[in-house]
Formats: sequence, C-alpha cells, structure tokens
Amino acid sequence: MPVKGKIEWISGPAVKASGMSAAKMYEVAQVGEEKLIGEVIKLTGDIAFVQVYESTSGLRPGEPVIGTGQPLSTTLAPGMINQIYDGLQRPLEVISKKAGPFITRGIVADSVDFGKEWEFKPAVKKGDAVEGGTILGTVQETALIEHRILAPPNTPKATVKDVAKTGKYTIADTMVTAEDKSGRKFELSMHHKWPVRIPRPIRERLDPEIPLITGQRVLDSFFPMSKGGTGAIPGAFGTGKTVALQSISKWADANVIFQLGCGERGNEMTEVLKEFPELTDPKSGRPLMERTILVANVSNMPVAAREASIYTGVTMAEYYRDMGYDTVLVADSTSRWAEALREISGRLEEMPAEEGYPSYLASRLAEFYERAGRVDTLGTPARTGSITLVGAVSPAGGDFTEPVTSQTIRFVKNFWALDARLAYSRHYPSINWMSSYSGYIDSVGKWWAERVDKEWSSVRAEAYGILQREDALKEIVRLLGPEALPDEEKLILDVARMVQIGFLQQNAYDDVDAYCSPQKQFVMMKMFVQYHQEALKALRNGTPLSKIRGMQVIAPMLRAKFAIKSEDLGKLESLSKQMFDEFSSISGVQELKAA
Repeated sequence: MPVKGKIEWISGPAVKASGMSAAKMYEVAQVGEEKLIGEVIKLTGDIAFVQVYESTSGLRPGEPVIGTGQPLSTTLAPGMINQIYDGLQRPLEVISKKAGPFITRGIVADSVDFGKEWEFKPAVKKGDAVEGGTILGTVQETALIEHRILAPPNTPKATVKDVAKTGKYTIADTMVTAEDKSGRKFELSMHHKWPVRIPRPIRERLDPEIPLITGQRVLDSFFPMSKGGTGAIPGAFGTGKTVALQSISKWADANVIFQLGCGERGNEMTEVLKEFPELTDPKSGRPLMERTILVANVSNMPVAAREASIYTGVTMAEYYRDMGYDTVLVADSTSRWAEALREISGRLEEMPAEEGYPSYLASRLAEFYERAGRVDTLGTPARTGSITLVGAVSPAGGDFTEPVTSQTIRFVKNFWALDARLAYSRHYPSINWMSSYSGYIDSVGKWWAERVDKEWSSVRAEAYGILQREDALKEIVRLLGPEALPDEEKLILDVARMVQIGFLQQNAYDDVDAYCSPQKQFVMMKMFVQYHQEALKALRNGTPLSKIRGMQVIAPMLRAKFAIKSEDLGKLESLSKQMFDEFSSISGVQELKAA
C-alpha cells in the first residue's frame, strides 16, 4: 500500500509531511494535488522531509503527499542517445511539445519512447545461461552506437526458456523468458530501471593504463587523463571552463559522451544545445549527437533537480559502460551542484560547516567521483568499459582554497587549473602549467611509449623542465630585468615562450588546431626540445644569442600548430630538418669567423 501523508510545512523546495512513518529514505513521493515529483531525504518519526524537484509555489499545508515505494530511478533502454534530458531524465523535446517553451509543474514524460519499434537481434538462444549483465541481444540505436540489451544487474542465474526472433519490437515487449533453479520464471524486455544513487555493480576494477586522448596538447602531453580517470577544471568566471569541457566532449576518443549542464547560465547551455547537433564526429563523419546525451538543468530550473541531475547522468553513463563502451561525462559545474546541496541543507535546518556547505559535502563529492573507473563488467561475453568523470569547479573570485575546490582536489587525480591572467592575455586553454598536475603520467607512459614513441617520457620531462626553469627565473627578471641573466638563461626564457605560444596555446575554433593527434603532439614537442638542445650547443660554441633569436625557422615552428595537419607529419619532419640545417649554417659561419 502506498504511504499517504499530508503537508505540514513548506520552505522553498523542502516540504515537511506528517503520517509518513512507513516511508523509506530516498523514496519518490508525489507532493500536493498536482503530484509534484519529490524525494524523501530525511525521516524523523512519522515526519518525512521531501525535496521537491519542481516549483512549490502555491502548495498549501494539508495537501496530500503520497509515497510511491520506489527510489528515484532512470529508465535504461534504446532511444537515450541524441536526447536532451532535464535533471530527472525527462526529455525536454517531449515536454516542449506538451507544455510549450516553459516546463509546466507536474508534467509527466516517459524517458524513452515506449511505442517506437526497434530491430532486435537476439544474442542468446534457448537453453543458454543468463545472469546480471548478460547481453540478450542488440539494437542499432544510431549509426554510431550498437545498443546491447543487458539483463538487469540483479538478475539471478537462470536458463533461457524462450527468445524473441529477429524482428521489430517495442522496448516494453518481452525479449527473453528465463527460469531460475527454484522454478521461478521471469521476463526480460529491452528496458529496465536502476536507482540513480546506487552504483551499478561490476566484476573487477582495472588499472588506468590507457590515456583518454582529447586532442588538446596541454592535456594529453603535459597532464594526461586516463580512461576511467577523474579530473577537475577549476577556474574563475571567464577563464574558459565551458569551452575546455566542450573541446573534451567533441574530441575525446570515447564511444559515448555525456554533457551535464548543472546550474550553469541558460545562454551557455543554449549554445551547447545549438552547437552539438551541428557538430560532426571526427572519426565517422556522422553527427556528433549520434553518440551524445545532454542533461540540462540550468540555473533558473528548480534547484533540487540540480542535485539529482549529476546522479542521473552518471547512472546512464554506467549503463553504456556496462555494454563495454568507453564513456566520458563532463559536468559543468559541480560548484552549482554543491550550492544546491547547501540550499537544501539550509532548508532542513542542518548544522552548516565551512562557508555554509553541509558537513557531508566531501562524502557526496567522493560518492560521485568514485563512480568513475575502467572495469570488467558483469555478465557474458566478457567486456571492458570505462567512465571518465571531469567536473568544472567555479570558485568565487578564483579562490582555490574554498570548500568545493579544496574537497574536490582530494578525490581527483587530474587537476587542470585555469588561470585568469592567462585568459585575460588571450592564452587559451588558460591552463596554468605550474598549478596543474596529473596523477596518471606514469600509468599511461607505457601506452605512449608503445603507440607513439619510446622517448615520450623523456621528451615530455625535458619540455616541462624548460617551463619550470622559466618560472624560477621570473622573480629575477622582475627584480633585475632580463638583461641581468646570462645568455643560457635568456635562452630558457625564449624557448619557454616558444613552447607556450607554439605548443600550449590552442585555438578551439580553428579547423586544424582544434584537434591535435598524439603523433603530431609528440613531434611538435620534440621539435621544441631539440631546438633548445641545438641552441644551447650553438651558444656554447660561440654563436651570439642574437643570431639564434633571428633564425628564420622560428616563425614556421610557431605556425606549425595550425599550418600543418595531423596527418601531414612529413611536413613536421621537414621543418625539423630545416631547423637542424639552419643551426648548422649559423654555427658554420661562426666557425669560419673564428678561423
């Protein structure tokens, strides 16, 4: 029997209801006469505190609160790709057809189309064993994604008694009938539900040894991310968080992309919604939306739904991971999500912690980032999938010591710190190479050595060393000026500047420079390192620094990022040869003068 109580007290999205002694934590409830969607988040005797995922304007004490007995869940089935959902997995396109441009309170919309027919191809036959995670069959969801119909993770070991033949079916039709050892029969369709706050089970967690290639040089070469890894992009307003996340979404070598707009401004999300359907997948030439799911819960939407949106997105990502796909979820931004936690906590009159955030902020962040990982999935056949989680953090005034940023640092292994000074000087992506770090450099080094070049680790270390030495020299330059430095240290400043302009800067809107292949990244990085080595030799052999600074090859080296395509590595090799030839020329002239 459903639990039925009545409203006693209303404070914003928080509602207190009496007569709810039989309710459960995180149970979905229907609030008021309009049956607004809510979730039980606190129980005290027969009093339940419900956070309502829609506007509570007009609600009155005495209206009914009905518990459904079910937790907040996502519907997992073919038809999710190419959709734009709100924080509760309601498709915004369907809502707009029902209610117009503004979401009406109490509106109900199925997460997927239960009437659409899909071409189902069975993967099991009568007499086969099935269990949680077994692939029952396949559906071509889009031209880019084959949807693998999975037995729900809680399915017991059973024997197949009947299988639907190849043909068109709706997601509500029974595809497989199975029977367990006790003789209990159960039917499996093309869809199932899963609670958003419970991680989907896995067989084994694997080491993060494969890099996630994003095509962004500063990320892939200096601060690499692993498939199944966790990362954060903190930065003040205007430093380029959204563009950085969109670049990762567009170019990352993942099968399925999840873009979460969590409390961001509506105009930013509108740009995403307009731009993504027009983007082309770089690998297939097909529309990028054919492997993308968007979750939009912008700042003017109900604050409580913002708190749920991040769990909705990661649960859908886990589902595609369980199919054996590599998925990437980018959340913009976790600060807005934390603010939703703070507001709900305040409404519940909980004791605040630092800066008013609830004391459980750290544990909630940990719960989210712990759902990342590269794993062996349940069921048969054996398969490996991954979820990579990247969250933007928006600290007020760019203060990285504020609670959300400082707590996030504890749970992520990649920290891509955006710098307002770099952004204001038009250096994008404005990732500060001194403040950022990656915890995956050693684990992905083997992949780079095997797939790109065995010298990758040493070349990267030398290139990064140039930047570190330049940073150490900045204080001397501020006090005494660059002329106080010896020529070798002036050369460090010159080469570091070349690396910053010719390698670290990247134009997200340039057709060539928007994406840089791993091979091109390595050749470019090695070219700047070799330039420094040769320039140092020339200096020590008596060549004036002015002669080195005047080399004609410098300009083509700086232009190579957008003048040479990733597939034209031969042109980069020619440019490196041109550099060596010019060094030989100026060194030879110097030797003749000395003679």
